Amino acid sequence: MDRDELGAALREHAYLEGDFLLRSGRRSRYYLDKYRFETRPELLGPLGELIAATVREHEPEAARLAGPELGAVALAAAASLASGIPFLIVRKEAKGYGTAKRLEGAFEEGERVCLVEDVVTSAGAAIEAVDALRAAGLVVGSAVCVVDREEGGADALAEKGVRLQALFRASELLNAPKSAAKPHG
Repeated sequence: MDRDELGAALREHAYLEGDFLLRSGRRSRYYLDKYRFETRPELLGPLGELIAATVREHEPEAARLAGPELGAVALAAAASLASGIPFLIVRKEAKGYGTAKRLEGAFEEGERVCLVEDVVTSAGAAIEAVDALRAAGLVVGSAVCVVDREEGGADALAEKGVRLQALFRASELLNAPKSAAKPHG
């Protein structure tokens, strides 16, 4: 599946119209339902490959990928499988039992990490993840997202010293033709 076909498939499977409240607190007339593309292997596999290629191009020194729970974990895992780069899971907060960690997965202080995100609007969740990774002594200078809604998230991340690379911009997907691909089961 090439990039154009993948964009059309994302629009076909994940684009919803209506009145939606976003995590950022903003309202939107459309929603890109990440679970409608992250739970479909025929989309998750190509997304993982494209994320891995983007990481190789823009953050070739990355020793780890990191995906904030819950939405970006499947994407980070797919990119990890495609790239061979291990990944971390960034919890919203440290769990209150067992190891009581905020970051799950092995890492060493000072390693360079590339954050993987699903849909970025204001980048609030991404910034929280960056802060948690940096608090653990990791170096974060870049992030890759599937869709940038183009509503200030890239600028907010830039203010934190993180460059955002988007596989797709919302404006591209909103104008993408419907996919001619046949749906899978």
